[in-house]
Amino acid sequence: MEEKKFDINSFIGMILIGGILFWWMSSNQPEIDQNVKTTSEQVNEASKNYANSSTDAIPAVESDSLKQANLQNQLGAFASSVINGKEGTTTLENELLLLKINNKGGQITEAIIKGYETHDSLPLHMIKDNNASFNINFGTTDNRILNTKDLFFEPTFSNNGSSQVLSMKLKVSENQFLEYRYEMTDDYMVNFAVRSQGLSTVINSSNTINLDWSLKGYRHEKSLSTENTMYSYFYYKSDNEVDYLGVEDNDLVNNVDWVSYKQHFFSSILVSDTPFNNAAIASQDLVKDEATDSVFTKKYSLITPLELTNGELNYNMKWYYGPSDYKKLSKYEGTNLNETADLGWGIFGTINRWIFIPIFGMLEGFMGNYGLIIILMTIVVRIIMSPLVYKSYVSSAKMKVIRPELNALNEKYPGKENAMKRQQETMAVQRKAGVSMLSGCIPALLQMPVFFALFKFFPSNIALRGKSFLWANDLSSYDTVFNLPFKIPFYGDHVSLFPILASIAIFFYMKMNQSQQMNMQAPTQEGMPDMGKMMKYMIYFSPIMMLFFFNNYASSLSLYYFVSNLLTITIMLVIKNYVIDEAKIHAQIEENKKRPEKKKSKFRQRLDDAMKQAQEQQAKQKR
Repeated sequence: MEEKKFDINSFIGMILIGGILFWWMSSNQPEIDQNVKTTSEQVNEASKNYANSSTDAIPAVESDSLKQANLQNQLGAFASSVINGKEGTTTLENELLLLKINNKGGQITEAIIKGYETHDSLPLHMIKDNNASFNINFGTTDNRILNTKDLFFEPTFSNNGSSQVLSMKLKVSENQFLEYRYEMTDDYMVNFAVRSQGLSTVINSSNTINLDWSLKGYRHEKSLSTENTMYSYFYYKSDNEVDYLGVEDNDLVNNVDWVSYKQHFFSSILVSDTPFNNAAIASQDLVKDEATDSVFTKKYSLITPLELTNGELNYNMKWYYGPSDYKKLSKYEGTNLNETADLGWGIFGTINRWIFIPIFGMLEGFMGNYGLIIILMTIVVRIIMSPLVYKSYVSSAKMKVIRPELNALNEKYPGKENAMKRQQETMAVQRKAGVSMLSGCIPALLQMPVFFALFKFFPSNIALRGKSFLWANDLSSYDTVFNLPFKIPFYGDHVSLFPILASIAIFFYMKMNQSQQMNMQAPTQEGMPDMGKMMKYMIYFSPIMMLFFFNNYASSLSLYYFVSNLLTITIMLVIKNYVIDEAKIHAQIEENKKRPEKKKSKFRQRLDDAMKQAQEQQAKQKR
């Protein structure tokens, strides 16, 4: 089983954000299982064996006796299902979902999620035009291999209270049949059962019975690359843990409770009360060239054996066709389906679940403009984090005051041979002044989880899908102010304004903050890299990277970074001009120097002893 891992684009995005924060700090989806090759071969072999056992599709039926005789010879006990079968579909529909179930194969051949549209304003289909297939492949006691997708089921529709019930029976006789039972309520989740009656003498139990469910995901979003490479994944729950396949990957897994074919904001999910074992799962990327491969994103497939109980099939399952929304999926308790919402792993997901989702939901309750919700949410986040900005500024001011002393130490102890002594004296000055380099780094570190969490939150939030703000038509996708007649590598064929504004804001923030960052840096020592030069490069490099990466990303995220940096600049100006008093800080440092030095901690004593020993060793080597 493959461990959880980052998708490459999300990783690049996090590296970009982390790089900016690292600059501030410095100046102030997973490992592949060792057995993946083996399991891949097993999956391929399982698929090959399944393909070899499949029969050709049943030809159109003619009424003459010769054709009936041929069908009898080909299908045996199930020939009557084709001879007497009728083309047609039955519709199950509620306010959220529309399903059409075809008599041939008894499977869903059309699934529409209501209340949503594609990026080009078409009904949002999960299934249509044979992009999906649900089939059970089985052997009979008279040595035939049959596929339910080729056979005709007899529909019986009824109402059970508020539920719509559709029984699809593949009959051998009135008392011998394979049944698919669909039950729809007022939910996205549809109960589904597969059971047989009286077929213990018809189905050959020595042959493997395979369930085969595959789907080619239709493109739904404006940004094909973002939808396909960053948010469309094959999720599954195996051995009580949720995992997912890579972009081009397959595996052989056991104890599978459900599989989810996720397509950014929408998912097709099959849940089973009886776990699947030896399930061959696979994900295939169908977009080789975005210019031509623009209809489908990925192909997902599940091939798993079904077990007989007393010679009969009896599986209780569920179909889910609906939004990949954390709140909606959370109501299915005990399933862990909400983990497919992709809120980030570890602490990032925790922050999103317990902080940002409630805050967003609260603002959403009394405000309908989602652009303003993002701005207000940004203001709340920045206000909460403003004490950390203050701490960083205080540390910068302290370092500025003692910087002349540190420069003097560099001149007093020049060269590599005095590096240890110079470092020791530098630490002593900082300690007497009550200044710590960590005091500037820790505030930045504490902010990193917030940045990474929001990096996941906004692009995955379905509430923003299709919502406009200013010139952005869809906050879940990129905004466009100008279409280019050509495509720029890594940038695209359009110009998005929000990433430009965010990049400008980042540039001015870094430019304005440059002096503070220089204060936080210890004087450059011989043999060490010049952090000042690196900071100058980062001032220009980070905005450019932001501009290129976020040009195809959700405009909501760029809007957040733009507003967030404007607020940070404002907070910095207020702290610098109205809060921090450098004269007071200088006086406090001088007062600290007069106080007797505190007893050394055991850690500091060990550190000083180690530095002293290293210094003595250096002296011996000189002799």
